[in-house]
Amino acid sequence: MGQEPVGQDTDAPQAPPTASSTAPARALLPFILPAAAVGVVASLVFVGVSAAAEKLQQVLWGPLPDALGVGRYSVPWMFAVLIATGLAVGLVVWKVPGHAGPDPATLGLNAPVMAPAVLPGLVLATGLMLAGGPSLGPENPIIAVNVGLAAWLGARLLPRTPGALWPVLAEAATIGALFGTPVAAALVISEALAGRPMRGRLWDNVFAPLTAGTCGAMTTTLVAHPTFDLGLPPMGHPDAKDLLAALVIASAAAVLGMCAVYAFPYVHTAFRRLRHPMLMLPAGGAVLGALGALGGHLTLFKGLSEVGELARRPEGWSAGQFAAMAVVKLAALLVAASCGFRGGRIFPAVFIGAALGLCAHALVPAVHPAVGVATGALGMLLAVTRQAWVSLFTAAVLAASPGLLALLCVASLPAWLLVTGRAQMQLRADGSPVR
Repeated sequence: MGQEPVGQDTDAPQAPPTASSTAPARALLPFILPAAAVGVVASLVFVGVSAAAEKLQQVLWGPLPDALGVGRYSVPWMFAVLIATGLAVGLVVWKVPGHAGPDPATLGLNAPVMAPAVLPGLVLATGLMLAGGPSLGPENPIIAVNVGLAAWLGARLLPRTPGALWPVLAEAATIGALFGTPVAAALVISEALAGRPMRGRLWDNVFAPLTAGTCGAMTTTLVAHPTFDLGLPPMGHPDAKDLLAALVIASAAAVLGMCAVYAFPYVHTAFRRLRHPMLMLPAGGAVLGALGALGGHLTLFKGLSEVGELARRPEGWSAGQFAAMAVVKLAALLVAASCGFRGGRIFPAVFIGAALGLCAHALVPAVHPAVGVATGALGMLLAVTRQAWVSLFTAAVLAASPGLLALLCVASLPAWLLVTGRAQMQLRADGSPVR
């Protein structure tokens, strides 16, 4: 994932070294149970952290302000909760062993194996962030937690299993759990393996990770019943105007996303000058409070529930309001990712792209809402994540319209040309952007 492959290395189960041969079943069967176990545990970690954060969110943004006699999403309350969230996460980063892991600006979906002592602090910081309202999702820290947990437990329970396999299984399992389907995990693994020497068939190399992704997805589906379908009006067969809209919206979203990507090192440096998490994170919370006051409560949180609210009423806001929400949410994502909050960027990017697509629909009613939302999300995800398969898959599942898939594939081409080879929304240790 990111720039690092997630496929198995030479220590992982592989077929004999010929391009056309396949691994015998006996070489793959021993990995089914470990992969299944990793899938189930990774899903339960994700569901558990998400459920706990949701409960806390309901208290912070419901009964508590009601009891205090202030509006749930009033400007003073947004400032108070977001600054308090910055203080709470800052305290975790400062005092809890492991400091909630490395600087999140330096991490992508690919996660290093962290020591077990780091993981409780990372879980706590993630849960507080999700409940408090910063515009980040759970994916990056949850992948990191599951990678560290799988590597630690795997080395102790099955010491003869290749150590390099556990992070691969954990990443695939968590992606399957996040999206509720193993397809996303299979696509990401296949993308990571592209251009890398492999022994045997591709399916042999992805067999164990796909098993983990499948078990993670099924566990999440059975426990939490997730869905990405926004319930947008279905579209029929695409025509020329749909193709034009898809090309323009995806490219515009990619350009807007790249503005945040290029600003990322500078905003990160500005917060780093404060030098202490108890200053950086509350300062970030204050800026996020101002952005929340400007954009409204829908621009808070990770954005998945909020984008559903937008999609249910595409006629409920003007083009200017949709554009303002997209810009504010992008600024909030930029600030939250720069000041030290632990979180991922996929879910906020979906909100930003969807708002941009609905802005296009409001400006030009001939633009179908499903086309606008899906292609807007596609362009934004390509710019922010640089994960082509994840971007295509996520955009496709937002609207259950088979005719949309071809449009997305076409629209991804100019959008990819706008982002490929350029700086990414991930920094090296010295603060320079990854390319």
